[in-house]
Amino acid sequence: MDMNEVIARINVLARKAKQGPLTPEELRERDALRRRYIDSVKQSLVGQLDNTYILEPDGTKHKLPHK
Repeated sequence: MDMNEVIARINVLARKAKQGPLTPEELRERDALRRRYIDSVKQSLVGQLDNTYILEPDGTKHKLPHK
């Protein structure tokens, strides 16, 4: 399941939750899909930050330090 499908399924479950309560299986699926989406966003952000450099006024550049 690619991320577009994950987002679409999360949206389906969100609409269904507004109409009435979700079953325990749907709640577990929703939680798992949300966790997968959040992990994907965090991984993407870490990848961007790992490839980010700070350009100093003298022209030198260095990587962002890990905190």
